Amino acid sequence: MLRLGSAQQIESPKMPDRQTDAPFRPFETHLDEAAALRILRDATAGADDGELFLERRRSEAIVLDDRRIKTASYDASEGFGLRAVRGEVAGYAHATEISEKAMLRAAETARLAVGDGGGVMAPSPKGTNVRLYTDADPMGDAVFAAKIDILKEIDAYARALDPRVIQVSATLSAGLQEVEILRPEGLRLSDIRPMARLNVSVVVEEQGKREQGGTGGGGRHGLAQLLEPAFWQAQLREALRIALVNLHAEPAPAGMMDVVLGPGWPGILLHEAIGHGLEGDFNRKKTSAFAGLMGQRIASKGVTVLDDGTIPNRRGSLSIDDEGTPSARNVLIEDGILVGYMQDRQNARLMGVAATGNGRRESFAHIPMPRMTNTYMLSGQDSPESIVASLKDGIYAVGFGGGQVDITNGKFVFSCTEAYRVKNGVIGAPVKGATLIGDGATALKHIRAIGNDMQMDPGIGSCGKAGQFVPVGVGQPTLLIGGLTVGGSAG
Repeated sequence: MLRLGSAQQIESPKMPDRQTDAPFRPFETHLDEAAALRILRDATAGADDGELFLERRRSEAIVLDDRRIKTASYDASEGFGLRAVRGEVAGYAHATEISEKAMLRAAETARLAVGDGGGVMAPSPKGTNVRLYTDADPMGDAVFAAKIDILKEIDAYARALDPRVIQVSATLSAGLQEVEILRPEGLRLSDIRPMARLNVSVVVEEQGKREQGGTGGGGRHGLAQLLEPAFWQAQLREALRIALVNLHAEPAPAGMMDVVLGPGWPGILLHEAIGHGLEGDFNRKKTSAFAGLMGQRIASKGVTVLDDGTIPNRRGSLSIDDEGTPSARNVLIEDGILVGYMQDRQNARLMGVAATGNGRRESFAHIPMPRMTNTYMLSGQDSPESIVASLKDGIYAVGFGGGQVDITNGKFVFSCTEAYRVKNGVIGAPVKGATLIGDGATALKHIRAIGNDMQMDPGIGSCGKAGQFVPVGVGQPTLLIGGLTVGGSAG
């Protein structure tokens, strides 16, 4: 499940303790490395895999709503997770106290998965010197008072854009995740991961009718570029444009029809309807609609889909994943042929393939699993204009909100936040209330045209799986898909 990134909101603002600005070095401040390694080795003796994952995370969020600072939060947490894996079973224990005593208790629990042992420890991940993002703390790019002033400027600017703006909301958030991974063979890996995001939305009213529009942007970088007037003013103009489009939208039609999807953020449909079905665990367990189809044609010719965690500064990118495997540019579908799945270490070993750098977890309190990073479709040869012009009777959808998918059959339902009626190749009135209904396996084979305009989303997505949320990116070019069901209220 993919959703727009939303800031954690905690009442009773708490300002950061600047003592936590010192680098996270748990083997200098909390643990003796030799003792930790001994405990880890005892816990994983006879196992197939395992690691000690240590993490410190600091984050802040400020929310302005209707001219007032609604919430201001600061959160700091640290802890560890210890895992021992034997076959398909994983023992996992975690604690917020980083100490030898806590590790010993965790090792006893994790060790239960190993039983009598007999496993062969999987080879360790290869290290990397690649750094895809800065390790600077994005929260230090501006003092708290300056961030408040920017949010107030955002509110004033939005209201000055159009007298129909009656409400403005903006969320400014930033955080830094510091990770250390210790492997049983003694390998130590680390990563420092920044994140920053600005979300804005406006509500407009005309003749008693109200509509909302929102957008935003961010990535693994500092707050500085998001605080530039050129950036946030552009975001507000876009949010206003979307709101005004919907203010004059007509009820969406209903029925089976061809649909053109715009570039960029509409890739959430690709992410949900196809991406989850290409994660290794669903295919190993044969619960995915794509299970057992490796090497077969599952999409129209020209369709190439990748999951790429190596794009600098992108929200879904990782120098190493949460098991220590370097991220990679993984081809999943090549010219319509299924050629790869996304793998963590456990599923890769059980399926007899290599890990792909997709082992991810929400935090030290969660076990890793195969997850997407930045998932997108490559450009084709068609111009976006020619694709729309070829649409005889259908919908042109350029913005999406929420959606849901059934992994076992790929069936999906997505709501459009910005869409237009198209007849004889001419874009007509905007429509509201449109939902797109179909299944990923069929939709892939019904792609009739692929634009030359691939774009990534602006950097605001979070993906949910098994109760864990991680930041991700999506992208695609303009696409023409035949025969989707459009749900709407018009006859």
